[in-house]
Amino acid sequence: MQRLYDFLRRHPTWVDGFWAVILFGMSVVGAGAIDGRESDYNEAATLVCAALLGVVVALRRRMPEKMLVLAAFVGLAQLVTDARVNPSDFAMLVIVYTVAATGARWASRLALAGGLCAAPLAQLRWPEEHQGAAGTLALMVFTMVPFALAWVLGDSLRTRRAYLAQLEERANRLEKEREAQSKVAVAAERARIARELHDVVAHNVSVMVVQADGAAYVLDQAPEQAKKALETISGTGRQALAEMRRLLGVLRTGEHEEGGEYVPQPDVEQIEDLVEQVRTAGLPVDFKVEGTPRPLPSGVELTAYRIVQEALTNTRKHGGDNAGASVRLVYFDDGLGLLVEDDGKGAPHELYEDGGADGRGHGLIGMRERVGMVGGTLDAGPRPGGGFRISVLLPLKPAH
Repeated sequence: MQRLYDFLRRHPTWVDGFWAVILFGMSVVGAGAIDGRESDYNEAATLVCAALLGVVVALRRRMPEKMLVLAAFVGLAQLVTDARVNPSDFAMLVIVYTVAATGARWASRLALAGGLCAAPLAQLRWPEEHQGAAGTLALMVFTMVPFALAWVLGDSLRTRRAYLAQLEERANRLEKEREAQSKVAVAAERARIARELHDVVAHNVSVMVVQADGAAYVLDQAPEQAKKALETISGTGRQALAEMRRLLGVLRTGEHEEGGEYVPQPDVEQIEDLVEQVRTAGLPVDFKVEGTPRPLPSGVELTAYRIVQEALTNTRKHGGDNAGASVRLVYFDDGLGLLVEDDGKGAPHELYEDGGADGRGHGLIGMRERVGMVGGTLDAGPRPGGGFRISVLLPLKPAH
């Protein structure tokens, strides 16, 4: 049964053709009955009009506007040839409904007007005997109702289809927007993880390289210093692994396993430990805090820590052997200021101009992205008298 239903849905013209044959057969039977009563009924015109109205029903979905014109032509022909109302005239109701539901707007309006005029014209052309004016008027109104209902049903179906199409289009648009937002979120998360990995790897590996070089240099002359350097390398490596394990944990789809080794996000209080680690690696750093320390938003604290970490890493990379650095943290009423300076030879200008637009200044690019995410400002460039300076202002309230 389902297969038959699906077949009929795929071939609606066959269904309409079946009903067209039924209407034509009923009209033939009706014409024969009237002819048997020796009426002045125009049988030939009736059969021709019935056949044409059958065509209207059969092709109403394929070409609704053309079939409406054909139905109007047939209606006028009935009036002229005296082919009175018969069962095939039901096709006029069908075409009015079809055009109202699927036809062009002009055709829909024409169908409504033609349907409302059909009943009065029929009453005027074939008036009922022994019926007063009031009865004729009532009959006109009564016969106009089916045409009005057919048009209203068709127009309601058109409105419903348009509404469903709008809902579907809106759902598709929202789905595309969700996909776009998901892609943006994924890209932002990947960029965040990349920044974190860069900060962790660049800083800790640079410390390990410096300590390894120093250990190799003093291995024979000062074994104790070499041992201390190796212990620093070991501790730095463990710290790097712990932070990388935390970062990679965000890529997991489930919850953390109980007891997993995930360290908390670095904050401003750990900057002093960071500075001490850099001093141990051989870079003199002057560290000062101005203002009254107080709790800050986690995003601001992480940003401040990573900026100091990256700035000191760059000093070790580009400052030279005798470079020194200074770190200033200033607590303002509405923000946190950072000033990291060194007296080394400084980085090549292409690493800081336009944020490292040549593709090599990834550290400064990451700094600018971090500062931008919390609504802060960053200024990086050579310092008067030599060296490099990074100045940052981080607001306590996010930018809107």
